[in-house]
Amino acid sequence: MTLFPQWMQRPVDAVLAPLARSLGARGVSPNAITTVGTLVLVGSGVAFAGASLRLGALLLLLSGVCDMLDGKVARGNGLVTKFGAFYDSTLDRMGEAVLFLGIAWYFVSGGVVGGLAPLAMAMTFTAAGAGLIVSYARARAEGLGLDCKVGIAQRAERIVGLGGPTLFFGAGPRGYLLLTLVSALAVLNVITVIQRIVHVYRITREAGPGAPRRATPALANPVGRGGRGT
Repeated sequence: MTLFPQWMQRPVDAVLAPLARSLGARGVSPNAITTVGTLVLVGSGVAFAGASLRLGALLLLLSGVCDMLDGKVARGNGLVTKFGAFYDSTLDRMGEAVLFLGIAWYFVSGGVVGGLAPLAMAMTFTAAGAGLIVSYARARAEGLGLDCKVGIAQRAERIVGLGGPTLFFGAGPRGYLLLTLVSALAVLNVITVIQRIVHVYRITREAGPGAPRRATPALANPVGRGGRGT
């Protein structure tokens, strides 16, 4: 279960597919797209830190487009590699770290008023930490040969949920909107971590102790390169 059902994803895929084919035909590598997307995400964090919230939100959404494109270019041109999956996932985490540091800096610099800065900082670091665990849980499970793509808040949901409202409304009055978005993201990330733990527990319990590991088609849809992220 995710926040975005398949019918919402199909129009996005239909728009991005021709662009991915065009980039592939021009020899643009998936790793190059990953690098650009990470630089854009870092720029988003810098913009948030500098209180340019709408610019930060726009860059965040653009980084999400890059995150979807790299996987499509890789699969569409037979360029899926283990290193590419590793590179993509690693740079995603680096970019997210800068993003949340930027948001935290915005909050601590007076972005939210009413004595809520400590709460805002706590929610920001909870969202960041739980987001890292969401990705780690999937990577660790797939390292054990288990499928673990479940969760209500995967990467696309996290990017759109934070970037969309901020693009149109900024931080909101007294910074409360951005605080609400970050708090909601923190809660959803924690829920997703719990969902993945429960999922892995159930499938390992059903398999029984000492059951052979199931092969995971890592190169067919590697962690971080699936258009749905981690």
